[in-house]
This record gives sequence, C-alpha cells and structure tokens, in this order.
Amino acid sequence: MKTQQNQMKREFLPVLAATVAILTSAVTGVAAADAPPNRTLGFVVRDWMPAVYESKFIDECPAGLNISNDEIWWRSLSKAERSEKTQDGLITTLDRWFLSKNRGPNGEDVCINPEVIKDDPPLLTVEGATSFGVNLDGNVDGSATPKSCRHDNFSSPAGVPGIDNQLYRLIGCVYGFRDQGVIEINANEMRRTSGLAMILIEVTDVDDARNDDDVTVTFYRSIDQFPLDSSGQVIPYSSYRIDHKDDGPRYGDSLKASIVDGVIQTSSGDVRLPYYGNYNYLHPVIRDMQMTLEITDDGADAKGMVAGYYDLEQYLYHTGGLGPVITTGNFSCPAFFEAAKRMADGYPDPETGECTHISSAFEVKAHAAFVVHPEQTSKMETAER
Repeated sequence: MKTQQNQMKREFLPVLAATVAILTSAVTGVAAADAPPNRTLGFVVRDWMPAVYESKFIDECPAGLNISNDEIWWRSLSKAERSEKTQDGLITTLDRWFLSKNRGPNGEDVCINPEVIKDDPPLLTVEGATSFGVNLDGNVDGSATPKSCRHDNFSSPAGVPGIDNQLYRLIGCVYGFRDQGVIEINANEMRRTSGLAMILIEVTDVDDARNDDDVTVTFYRSIDQFPLDSSGQVIPYSSYRIDHKDDGPRYGDSLKASIVDGVIQTSSGDVRLPYYGNYNYLHPVIRDMQMTLEITDDGADAKGMVAGYYDLEQYLYHTGGLGPVITTGNFSCPAFFEAAKRMADGYPDPETGECTHISSAFEVKAHAAFVVHPEQTSKMETAER
C-alpha cells in the first residue's frame, strides 16, 4: 500500500507544482515581465519541422515535385515484369516497398547503400530565391569562407539577403518534407506518444521575462512524456526531469542570449541535441546554432526558429533509415544522397575540401514547462517520506 501511495505522490507532485504556479499567477495577477529577478523559464519542444518556404503554386519547384522511389523502380521494369511484381497495381505501394528498395545491381537496399546506383532523373531541388533561415557564414554573395563552401544564397521573405539554408534547397521539392508531408509530421507524433528525445529549453538568470539583455539558454533531454488533456493536447506548465548520468546531464550545452519584447535571441554556438523520429535515433551537433523564440503574452507557449550547420552524415543516416515512410515521402535515396553531397555548404574537410555540414533552419513550437534537475527530484522524494 505504501508503495502505491508513493507512486501516486510521484505522479501527483508535478501536476500539483504546475497547478500552484498557474493559480498563483491568476490570483496575484503578476505578469511575466514583473516576475522577481533570477527567475528561470522553461519550455518543452512540441514540434520540430524543417523551415520550408512554400509558394501557392510551388513556383520554387518549376519542374514540379520529385517522383517516388517506387515509381523509379516500376518504370525500370518491362510491362510484363511490372504486371507480375505489382499484380497489375493491386499490391499497394507500402507492400511492395521491399521490392522497390532492393533495386541495386545485386539486389542491394539502395537507401542503405545509396551509392551503388545513380538515378535518372536526378533529384529536383529548389530553384526559388526565397527561404526562411539566417546568414550563417557572414556574407551575402554565397562565396566560400573558411567555414563554408561556395553556394547560392537566398533572401528572406522580408527581403533580407544572405540567407543560408541549403537543407531547404535539398528537401523543398520533396512532397514528404513539405507542409502536408508525412515525414516530419510522423516524427513529431512519435515523440508526442513515446516521450523519446524530447528537447527541454531552460532560460536562467532572468531578471525580466519580457526584456533582459543577459540570460543563458541551456538545452536538455527530458525523460518524461508529455501529459495530455482529454482531447490529446499537451498540458503547459508540466514538469519534466532531465536525462542525467552520474557526472552530470547527458545534454546541457548553453548559449548566451537576450530577451527583447518577449523574444529570446541566442548567440551562436555548437549545441548537441537529441532526436528521435521515424524509428531513428540521432545525437547531432548543430554547429553555429542560434535560436529565436517568441514567448506568448501569457507565457504558456512559444514559437520560433533554430538555425545552424547540421552534420550531413547524421542527416543522411536519418533519411536513409526512414524505411517504409519513404513510400509516402516521394523521393529516391540515391538521388537524394547525391544531391545532398552537392548541396553541403558548411565546414570543409581539410583534406578533401568537401563540406561536411549543411546549412539549415527549423521551425519549433514549445510549451511552458518546469525543468526538473536531479537535486530537485531528490528533495521531492525526501518530502514524500
């Protein structure tokens, strides 16, 4: 009985903490900007999506969107083979995935071994001039720098030149990565239901939650799942414990930042983040990462953008391991791999000169959260006893 009571307390305490915080705010009427000094703000990332600029008529992709791995496979067959292997089209795309992916010269899986063949047509990539993102290498003409390869820059939707976002150029004409595509939507939902690789954002040394020129933003991984309401929506102001090992948190990279009118703007630095989605685990270090995060007036939610140079090998490992998800993503792994190598624009290898990272931008949405450290957990457990 005592064990059951302790378990109930452990489940109830985070909810109680969140409820007290909400009720205190409601009763006292204290706004975020009037909070006492040295306050800590916390957020848990709900959505993480590539920042893909889409025009109404897909003008950024004048040749249209890419065809699928499945279509490339069946177009390579004779009519008789196509009829036999697809049962005249009655076998679904998903069910014939295991046939279409093993189309290497010796039956190799072309997503695990994308260099065994060269696809024709090559991957269709973005040809538009507009993109979300930031200027990562400091120039506006796309010329090479000590940390970047020559590439074409974009302008932002507001007309700001020098935007670096080669990831968008790579994936922008792939249906699965666009607004209604399944790849990232599926990844977000897998994190929502599994609680795996959830990113926590903690803002410390906050004197004024709406305007403060010197705060610190630290990124952790949560070991707790999203608490959901009866409609399946994430409950803000919930508590999340950080992933911790004996000598410290498994994640914990920090960036200096400022807050202006409720918008957090970090400096630039290398940050390692957890990632899980579509049955893949990653631990990428995003180099020169910077984040802009706009907090809502009530403090319950936030949205913004993360930009930086993404490790290309890690990204290709992720896309090569998407498995059957590619059947609705509509792209060819060999063509994607070849284009990614060409699009890479960050951190040249000192021996080959080939860039090893790709400039990127991601849209993020988050909910207010209590970030719980191990020492706080210990105090809670002591209080239970």
